[in-house]
Amino acid sequence: GESRNHLLSSGINAEYGEFVVSYSSSDMVRRVVLSSLLLALALCEPTVYLREDFADGDAWSSRWVQSEHDGKTFGKLDLSAGEFFHDAEKDVGLKTMENARFYAVSTEFSTPVESTEGKTLVAQFSVKHEQKIDCGGGYLKLFPSTLDQKQMHGESPYNIMFGPDICGPSARRVHVIFNYRGKNLLLKKEIRCKDDELTHLYTLIVRADNTYEVRIDNKKEQSGKLEEDWDFLEPKEIADPEATQPEDWDDNPFLDDPEDTKPEDWDQAETIPDPEAKKPDDWDDDMDGEWEAPVINNPDFKGEWRPKQIDNPKYQGEWEPPMIPNPNYFEDDKLYLQKDIKFVGIDIWQVKAGTIFDNILITDDEDFARQVAKETFEVSAAGEKEKKEAKDEVERKKREEERKAR
Repeated sequence: GESRNHLLSSGINAEYGEFVVSYSSSDMVRRVVLSSLLLALALCEPTVYLREDFADGDAWSSRWVQSEHDGKTFGKLDLSAGEFFHDAEKDVGLKTMENARFYAVSTEFSTPVESTEGKTLVAQFSVKHEQKIDCGGGYLKLFPSTLDQKQMHGESPYNIMFGPDICGPSARRVHVIFNYRGKNLLLKKEIRCKDDELTHLYTLIVRADNTYEVRIDNKKEQSGKLEEDWDFLEPKEIADPEATQPEDWDDNPFLDDPEDTKPEDWDQAETIPDPEAKKPDDWDDDMDGEWEAPVINNPDFKGEWRPKQIDNPKYQGEWEPPMIPNPNYFEDDKLYLQKDIKFVGIDIWQVKAGTIFDNILITDDEDFARQVAKETFEVSAAGEKEKKEAKDEVERKKREEERKAR
């Protein structure tokens, strides 16, 4: 009896050994609301595929795998906050240490990307070219699960390549390259990267509506539609390769005026004897031969006569083959979709080392990425800039003193 009463007071009826849930209307409403809130919270929670801030010291080397691919001499990487920084511990990143070297290291996602269907994909990281870089990469690559980390090299297939690349004063761009059906597609728009000695944050956002956005230092730098800014798809129509120009097609915009005639005095010699030349007094016809005046250009020479041109009344324009449906065209409304990303790698060449990579974040939530940027990059960048300006002022005063001492 007590157990039955307990069940009834708990909103559960027991009849013939069966349990039947029976809530009061107020309990039901509260439970539905609570369940909805829990579900909403779960759905709003960002998925963090990878977050790497190198905050645990030398433990980074247990997560990152150095490539051992034959034929390359790979440079050493180590932790460093650089020569100027905001916080000596929080601003530590992975620094390239040797000049004129390839660098090839990678790490596995804590949560691999199985599919981004219906989701946003965000790749974000900071780069600091403290060495006044003149030629070298500062980008990351996102790799599929098929990557052999110890054999990673420049030709290893990747999903996305994103970040700054500098080579000389003119080639200073942000790469955004997608691998689509086995082809690496380059962004058709130009995004200039930062090339000073400070830390800069690069963010790529790929949305499920097939749009993208590139942010630098947490500010929008470029955006658009994937289909328009990369050559993902073949054109819907192509020129008919079997079409030929008709023989009677008139593509001459002008023709000779049939009523134009050549003037009677048109034909003149191109050169004439110089009328102002005189036979030298000491010229001896017997010894020197018959004297001839030197030749000069004829000022009345007009060249070959051509009738003037008039508009061709039968001009049909430049012939173009007719357009036909492209047999290779297909539609794809999921250009954004990535189905297999498991690793992120630094796969670059640098002439002059000193670049620091930090705060790598791969997630499905662009608001979360922006918040992380505010809490990390924006705080560090402000302090770093002050330290850099102070360092530059000390060096300026030192140079000035040395100049005066000379």
